Amino acid sequence: MVTDRGLQVLRAIVQDYVDTREPVGSKTIVDRHAFGVSAATIRNDMAALEEEELIVAPHTSSGRIPTDKGYRVFVDHLAQIRPLSPAQRTAISSFLEGPADLDDVLMRTVRALTQVTGQVAIVQYPSFARAHVSHVQLVALGGGRMLVILVTDTGRVSQRITSVREDLDDDGLERLRTTVADLIVGRSVREGAQLVAEHLAAVPEAASSHETAVAVVVRVVAEELEEFRQDRLVMAGAANLAKREADFRGSIYPLLEAIEEQVTLMRLMTEMVADEQGLAASIGRENDAFGLSEASVVASDYDATGSRARVGLMGPTRMDYSSNLAAVRAVARYLTRMLEDDDSAR
Repeated sequence: MVTDRGLQVLRAIVQDYVDTREPVGSKTIVDRHAFGVSAATIRNDMAALEEEELIVAPHTSSGRIPTDKGYRVFVDHLAQIRPLSPAQRTAISSFLEGPADLDDVLMRTVRALTQVTGQVAIVQYPSFARAHVSHVQLVALGGGRMLVILVTDTGRVSQRITSVREDLDDDGLERLRTTVADLIVGRSVREGAQLVAEHLAAVPEAASSHETAVAVVVRVVAEELEEFRQDRLVMAGAANLAKREADFRGSIYPLLEAIEEQVTLMRLMTEMVADEQGLAASIGRENDAFGLSEASVVASDYDATGSRARVGLMGPTRMDYSSNLAAVRAVARYLTRMLEDDDSAR
């Protein structure tokens, strides 16, 4: 049974080990922390923590380091989510300020997070299956080429270039745009994709030039709507794993593979259980099923006009959980506010 003081000793061990990367001994705790008891008493507390498998000796006659279970107790009961420093807040706000489409905002988000924390930053795209197409625009580029632009009510913008058989005059281009818009504008991405598929299936073999042009544009629209429906991640900071390779007992290859493949991280980010503050952490061996037993992931929910997604950090289990949780929470709030303001402006 771990006493209240024992839990505070665990807090001290976690904090000191994160700060120094060195195993923490009883004398170090007495010197650095105001417990008001002897080193022998602290050793008794550490023995109880070790019996509960919350700390472990990495080698004989050394101090102690937290186990994955110890980090979990720290995150759930002992971590104090510290406010960001003024410098961190300035760095985040400077990265995120200014209008932009959602793709750009999410890219700036991961760059801000990785700069502030030194970890791999991850942001989920909101689910666009429930989003609605709000605008379609066609821009003639000459030589039968045109730019197809789609915009959703959640701020997602798609731009693709395609070619039709011949140049269209302004009236022909507007007629083409109106035909495509009638299919999808004001409809959900899911419903629009279904109507586009039905339209393509009904195109006659002996199609008119207008029907042929519509079919070309609609095929592009179909591909973009399908991409809108797919879950995606934006990431930055993979190089930080190499800088912190000493914090991993084994290879960092599984983490690099997960970053490249995305599917594993998508599942992990989706399945993490958040607390009442919208914060979630998955630590070390809790990630065995995802092949990431040496990594920890912390995340916070953000809201994109009614569709929730997550912003998170991935790194070694020896991470500053208090600061990293504060960072993802702050960035998630920035992101929610930006997307709400952008939605109000539209």
